Amino acid sequence: MEEHEQHLRIVLQILKEKELYAKLSKCEFWISQMIFLGHVISCDGVMPDPAKGKAIMERRVPKNATEVRSFLGLAGYYRRFVEGSIIAGPLTKLLRKGVVFQ
Repeated sequence: MEEHEQHLRIVLQILKEKELYAKLSKCEFWISQMIFLGHVISCDGVMPDPAKGKAIMERRVPKNATEVRSFLGLAGYYRRFVEGSIIAGPLTKLLRKGVVFQ
C-alpha cells in the first residue's frame, strides 16, 4: 500500500509540474485491478478482458475473405496472449490471391 501511495504522489507531482489536471470523478485509487482498453490490469500482470474474449468466441464463422479479415482484426488485438500463429496462420492463408474459400 505504501508503494502505491508513493507512485500516486509521483504521478500527481508530475501532472502538477506539467500543468495537467485529472478529473477526480474519473479517477480510481487503491484498486486491485482495472479494465483498460480491453485488458485487465492487476498486480499479476496484463490479461485479456474475458468479455472481449467471449465476443470473439461467440462470433459466427467467417463465410468469405472479408469476414476473415474482419475477424483477424478483432482477434489480432489479443495476439500477444496467443503463442505463435497457430490459430491466425491458417486463416491468414485464406486471404491470399487465388485461394478458394470453402
